[in-house]
Amino acid sequence: MNRAFKIIGVLALGLLLFLWFVHEPLPKGNPSVEADMLAHKMLNALNHQNYKETRFLEWSYRNGANQYKWDRKKGVVDVKWDNYLVQLDQVNMENSKVTKSEKRISHQKENKAIAKALKMFNNDSFWLVAPYKVFDKGTARSIVVLDDGSQGLLVSYSQGGTTPGDHYLWKLKPDGFPSSFKMWVKIIPIGGIEATWNDWKIMESGAYLPKTHKLGPLTLDMGNIKGYN
Repeated sequence: MNRAFKIIGVLALGLLLFLWFVHEPLPKGNPSVEADMLAHKMLNALNHQNYKETRFLEWSYRNGANQYKWDRKKGVVDVKWDNYLVQLDQVNMENSKVTKSEKRISHQKENKAIAKALKMFNNDSFWLVAPYKVFDKGTARSIVVLDDGSQGLLVSYSQGGTTPGDHYLWKLKPDGFPSSFKMWVKIIPIGGIEATWNDWKIMESGAYLPKTHKLGPLTLDMGNIKGYN
């Protein structure tokens, strides 16, 4: 028993040391007009207007386990996983509908499914459209000088989504096109984890959307992404 506790103690110490060495503290930045200008530069590089005019977005997450069709004009998202289909009404959540194996379920289970669908959508849609959310309500933008001397765009979310209080530091190309971001988020204990944003595809509507992201050895595949009217 004592040996088992010693092994657990060594492993815990090793984990703490690992977290200590790989963790990056959140960089400091002050919201400014210059930061807003840099954010607009990124949006202009992405042809933001084409995204704004895109009505339908389709994608998947977790190797196709979570599937989405978003009608941005009506504010309704079809969220599918396992045998569930939730028609998530973003305008009036009480109007959302749930079926499991094409059958209605109890009110209590329906509420749980709607809450789960909303949480899934908030997370999985962020990996699709995060650059277009830099001016969302509750956001603040700051400039951070990166190691190579270039300017990074730090976007902080004080409200909205499922986990307000998250921070993302965007790395941009000279023309303003995003290439990656580093994250300081509640669900990940290590700060500064970097994810790529460089596998862009042009949709039927002309909007830019990412096909994949890489986080170290991991690849997040957004599935068969579509953007059309």
